[in-house]
Amino acid sequence: MAGVSFLSTLPSLRLRPHSPQSSLAFAAPEISSGVVCCYRRAEDAGEADERCVYHRRDVLRCVGAVVGMGHPDLVPSILTLALNDAMTYDKATKSGGPNGSIRLSAELGRPENSGLSAALDLLVEAKKGIDTYSKGGPISFADLIQYAAQAAIKKTFLDSAIQKCGGKEDKGTLLYTAYGSNGQWGLFDKQFGRKDAEAPDPEGRIPQWNKASVQEMKAKFTTIGLGPRQLAVMSAFLGPDQLATENLLSSDPEVRPWVEKYQRSRETISQTDYEVDLITTLTKLSSLGQKIDYEAYTYPVKKIELKA
Repeated sequence: MAGVSFLSTLPSLRLRPHSPQSSLAFAAPEISSGVVCCYRRAEDAGEADERCVYHRRDVLRCVGAVVGMGHPDLVPSILTLALNDAMTYDKATKSGGPNGSIRLSAELGRPENSGLSAALDLLVEAKKGIDTYSKGGPISFADLIQYAAQAAIKKTFLDSAIQKCGGKEDKGTLLYTAYGSNGQWGLFDKQFGRKDAEAPDPEGRIPQWNKASVQEMKAKFTTIGLGPRQLAVMSAFLGPDQLATENLLSSDPEVRPWVEKYQRSRETISQTDYEVDLITTLTKLSSLGQKIDYEAYTYPVKKIELKA
């Protein structure tokens, strides 16, 4: 099966194998109960700080470790899982969206979600690890699915930078940190606190991407307020072979200029245009129709009385 590529010169999106010395986000998380599960340590909380919050970085470490250590082949499915969970949003009724409903068998078993069960199973395992250490309660699937997509995207961006530095991990990490898009995730990271739906979203809201025409894809993106530009930049989310998807999208005169723009961007050192536009689009998709509970995963901490 052909692989998906974020670089037109790269054969696949398969992630670089993790090395024991690696300090990347996909390294196995070192989690100590009561320390990293808080946004700040209890002893650091002052009188005005009576609550701690599960740190987003720790979610990414857990998800990244599970995806990166032996399961890079599931990255395309994780991306589609996140897209399809979000694309059920209906603007007229303001229903659906990234609410975790895709985890429900009645929705996961639909034709458009064929082949995504293994990716969901992987996230179920990641969730067990996260929930074990979370003092603020279990993470929602709605959050986890979107954060898994982010973890996969960030890792591929980083791997691209490493490849452009001749495989030198330290230089690639520096390139991505200094000139890449890592600092563009701020708004996405704030959208932590989605609630899981208890019932599947209505059928018929998502096309089968591998069978849909470009016109059908454009029409679906239009219904949620996106256009040809966003369709082009999300090409890696539409199936396991990004280049084949882009070849199809290029047959449409409205989408072709954007496909070509992002292909050129992926050939540059920082691939800024591609990365920034992808982050912007994913950020919008990941919040469609959702009321974010910014207090999610918080919990009270015991004040420490300091004796004089």
